[in-house]
Amino acid sequence: MITKLTRHGDDWALVIDKPVLDQLQIDQETPLEVTTDGQSLIVTRAADAARQARLESAIQKANERFGGALKRLAE
Repeated sequence: MITKLTRHGDDWALVIDKPVLDQLQIDQETPLEVTTDGQSLIVTRAADAARQARLESAIQKANERFGGALKRLAE
């Protein structure tokens, strides 16, 4: 899909077509993170803070329980 920016007040906006939003299950309430690699604009769903905390906790518990064995396997 090729698109252009649209004027929105003093800013420019990128309009994303409804079928794309539907496919990604994104609506006006979905927090999005906008980043760049220097050449591309990257738009991703923002990480859920509670989910991120649970993941980090699970990783820490796994490292505490299996860290020694994993280190030996890596050697």
